[in-house]
Amino acid sequence: MTFDGRVSIVTGAGQGIGRAIALRFASLGGDVMVVDIDIDSAEETAREIGSMGRKAMAMKVDVGNMDEVERMVGECVERLGGVHILVNNAGITRDNLILRMKEDEWDSVMRVNLRGPFNCTRAVLKVMSRQRYGRVINIASIVGLMGNIGQSNYSASKAGLIGFTKTVAREVATRNITCNAVAPGFIDTAMTRTLTEKVRQELLSNIPMKRLGTPEDVAHAVVFLASEDAGYITGHVLSVNGGMYM
Repeated sequence: MTFDGRVSIVTGAGQGIGRAIALRFASLGGDVMVVDIDIDSAEETAREIGSMGRKAMAMKVDVGNMDEVERMVGECVERLGGVHILVNNAGITRDNLILRMKEDEWDSVMRVNLRGPFNCTRAVLKVMSRQRYGRVINIASIVGLMGNIGQSNYSASKAGLIGFTKTVAREVATRNITCNAVAPGFIDTAMTRTLTEKVRQELLSNIPMKRLGTPEDVAHAVVFLASEDAGYITGHVLSVNGGMYM
């Protein structure tokens, strides 16, 4: 599997799952635009990619802002030579029980987690359609499939992203563009490291493989769906959850 000559945009690539995805593309010969709201972390990822001998560009982007997203795509084409793969990974949580959830907690999650992928996908499809090739991979979540207490906003955004994935897949299939989603379970990232030991053990008890996933577990799934090996797969949701939800 190689991504030589391919350029990827990975949002939320400054840390965690996004960073692992960006590095995995680079390790397989690809060039990467590293996008994050935290430019310092994005630049750190880009430097590591550069040390691997691949081209990388870091850019601070608010994916909820269409003007910034269109500028991002234009910069990617101009400075990295194109865009062949988009990974919509940027996401936030604002957890609360539904009876306590504030409107801004709902709206902010929808803006990043759902409008962000809409903005980024619409922008890259203009390029991908002209070149008659593209791969779009959306990072959904296990909670978009099964729900989770205190995450009505996050669950709804990820369930919406799955519906978005399937519709985009139908719309662009004739242009040799695929659109798929990866639905991670509970992954060992900064977000899950804030959980109490009691909550962590409860989670592990519900995972048949008895461990949290790693960012690399998710990255392997993403690069497969972006590869030529997955050229006849579209509209699919690939779960990476250790068997927690089947």
